[in-house]
Amino acid sequence: MSLKKSLLLIMLILVIDQWSKIFIKTHFFLGESVEVFSWFKILFIENEGAAWGAKLSDVLPVSDNVGKLILTIFRLFAIVGIGYWLFDLIRKKVSRTYVLAVSFIFAGALGNIIDSVFYGVIFDHSSGQMATLFSEEPYGSLFYGKVVDMLYFPMVDTTWPDWVPYFGGGNFSFFDPVFNIADTAISTGVGILIVFNKKAFGRKEEEVEIPATNEYQDSLKE
Repeated sequence: MSLKKSLLLIMLILVIDQWSKIFIKTHFFLGESVEVFSWFKILFIENEGAAWGAKLSDVLPVSDNVGKLILTIFRLFAIVGIGYWLFDLIRKKVSRTYVLAVSFIFAGALGNIIDSVFYGVIFDHSSGQMATLFSEEPYGSLFYGKVVDMLYFPMVDTTWPDWVPYFGGGNFSFFDPVFNIADTAISTGVGILIVFNKKAFGRKEEEVEIPATNEYQDSLKE
């Protein structure tokens, strides 16, 4: 897979990801949802931390602001590393599957970094209102933006039977996480590496087997 094709794929994912986030921010207030199907909803939430909403301050003795800054800086270093990884793979002409997977991962990581770095200075808050793009009163500052999530698939939303110990009568739902296009891209890239690992880590694109015919062997002896 060429560098040009990889960049085109990355740009396509970024455009779709950022368009969806900007649309949600400017058309939904925080916590608002729209049911598309019984098993799929558009639910606007904001993620201040890492995957599944986890915060660095939950595991380290630091404030939420310091934890957020550390996480954003870590993401910036990570995207540089992933970018170099992708460029090196293309330079070495590894399998198309491998480059495709890392392109998805890079695009997804970059999409969420844009939120973390810039959204705090270009949007106002979404609590009880629809946010304004390029607001004169932004909700945060550089490096303190919140990642926009909106894809929610509550495929099972029911109540535990009363006879179930401890959980009886309580709510049970599956699948709870709310995510975005960038998260989907990252998961897709990782999934490709896992499912198609033989193709991904196979031989390079330019390697072609040459049948060892008698005529070919004779030419080597001359």
